[in-house]
Amino acid sequence: MGTPPFVLASASVARRRLLQIAGIEPLVCPSDFDESQVQIDEPGLLVKTLAQRKAETVAPQFQSALIMGCDSVLAVNGEIHGKPANPEEARQRWQKMQGHFGDLYTGHAFIDLPQNRTLVKCQVTRVYFAQLSSDTIDAYVATGEPLKCAGAFALEGRGGLFVEKLEGCHSNVIGLSLPLLRQMLADLGYSVTDFW
Repeated sequence: MGTPPFVLASASVARRRLLQIAGIEPLVCPSDFDESQVQIDEPGLLVKTLAQRKAETVAPQFQSALIMGCDSVLAVNGEIHGKPANPEEARQRWQKMQGHFGDLYTGHAFIDLPQNRTLVKCQVTRVYFAQLSSDTIDAYVATGEPLKCAGAFALEGRGGLFVEKLEGCHSNVIGLSLPLLRQMLADLGYSVTDFW
């Protein structure tokens, strides 16, 4: 079995960068899937469903490829948060999150066209947030970074300053779990080194 092209069904710069750091140069093909079509209250099931739908949206564009879809949300006190809609929502979210923790869920979906197989899994990482003043929250929101990220923070950006600790996979919080990626590729019969 030859190694198919690796397609990332996401416009996320952070996910692409993680793959590149791991030695995988993906073909980037954003799905533009309308996430509002999916209404699920359980965060793990939500991100798995969205990741799979994104990969499925892109799959018809290829004859032979390994397509990866991902989606992340942050759950705080049972409430699911994707990207904040505006600065005020980001500010309110940080007022609740600061000094507490949230669970970051990332769904990973692979559609392996040559083998006609689909594999979908979820990784969860607990994120502990620092106690912040209102001025610090306002300054962070003003950078615009929180508006681009599930959970209103980017671990690999300024938001990393406001994370006290993580329990679980570090790269999962950035956009995809490298250990889970390796395991899922193995489950499909590949080695991650096949894509170097």
